[in-house]
Amino acid sequence: MRFDGLLISIITFLIIGVFHFLVVKGEYYFSEKIWPLFLLAGVAALALSCLVYQTLLSSALGVFGCTCLWSVMELKKQTKRVGKGWFPQNPQRNPRRGGQE
Repeated sequence: MRFDGLLISIITFLIIGVFHFLVVKGEYYFSEKIWPLFLLAGVAALALSCLVYQTLLSSALGVFGCTCLWSVMELKKQTKRVGKGWFPQNPQRNPRRGGQE
């Protein structure tokens, strides 16, 4: 039996779960201004996934890269969710400017 598919699905689940936390905390502490970090990490991980021969590692890097790129959009959505009161706003930021510095 081969377990690559099962392992890839578990890795995908864990990466997505971690990135949910990273997006929420990243927006809280740094605002959506950290989106370039997610973009650079995503592009780098996708490039590395094309260079790695091992299937499991290549797949994990691909999922990581796509999740980083997806997080760029989620940071902007998280800012809107904070503005609606669905998530706590960082009290050290100016509320009149939508939570952005």
